[in-house]
Amino acid sequence: MNTDLSLRVERLRAVAPGIREITLVRPDGERLPAWSAGSHVLLHLPTPGGLRRNPYSLLGDPEDRRAWRLAVRREPASRGGSAWIHEALGEGQLLTVGAPANLFPAPRTARHTVLVAGGIGITPILALARVMQREGRSFEVHDAWRDPAQAAFRDELEAVAPGRVTHHDASAGARLNFRTLLADRPLGTHLMICGPAGMVQDAFAAGAALGWPASALHTEAFAAAAGGEPFTVCLARDGRRLQVPGDRSLLDVLEDAGTGVQALCRGGACGRCETAVVDTAGGELLHADVILDPSERAAGRRMLPCVSRYRGPCLTLDL
Repeated sequence: MNTDLSLRVERLRAVAPGIREITLVRPDGERLPAWSAGSHVLLHLPTPGGLRRNPYSLLGDPEDRRAWRLAVRREPASRGGSAWIHEALGEGQLLTVGAPANLFPAPRTARHTVLVAGGIGITPILALARVMQREGRSFEVHDAWRDPAQAAFRDELEAVAPGRVTHHDASAGARLNFRTLLADRPLGTHLMICGPAGMVQDAFAAGAALGWPASALHTEAFAAAAGGEPFTVCLARDGRRLQVPGDRSLLDVLEDAGTGVQALCRGGACGRCETAVVDTAGGELLHADVILDPSERAAGRRMLPCVSRYRGPCLTLDL
């Protein structure tokens, strides 16, 4: 069932250099679908290089069913998506938007939650803090940035969670130390972090070294797939041969071809798009997900087309 919506861009606002907030509403004024804090939506972006489908977190209030708010940072190495949003998207324009999906929900059993945002990672954290404050839950927020000019939504975060926010400005020497932050926490404490990959890795490494259970460490793990060499994919069921350019993911090409592959995170973290491999023709699968274990990768029978690629004559998939 197609759950995509056609939404109107009601407002565009620069909230920091290179960061643009987008407010989306239904053209008919009706209520938007319900969503929970930590959710993201998929924007279908008609860029000059082809249709891009990029996930962005919802940052507003889940109780506000009139509008959805999200923010997009212009990526220096953008393959078209974020650049198009900053250069071509205008107020009043219609966008196709996927239904909300939540891969980063607040753990209901947590005795206390440590929320950590790095840069544009503030977007889901802002929504989570808003709901936790309203529900009277035990939590704290750590908002980190490299440049104070990039500290988007700092004032809104303070208003949402008064007295619970600590800011960490790396340019002023206030770098977040995860060994210190996560040490001596009572059993039942959970960490929820969204930020650059290196920051998340540092946090998880500190948690593991301090004896935190893996189930208490949470992150929002979607990111744009890395490019690579172009390759050919063969569809076993109908015999079609598709070309995957170096600047597009295999998932993008499969979606454009109408294969029916389903996806959520588009970052190799949820497993929704997992696809069976029929034959690699002596080539190599270039896995980049965090789902398949080493034995599954070695078997070469499955792959996640959102982030993984192929090197060889023709990759045949069970599609």
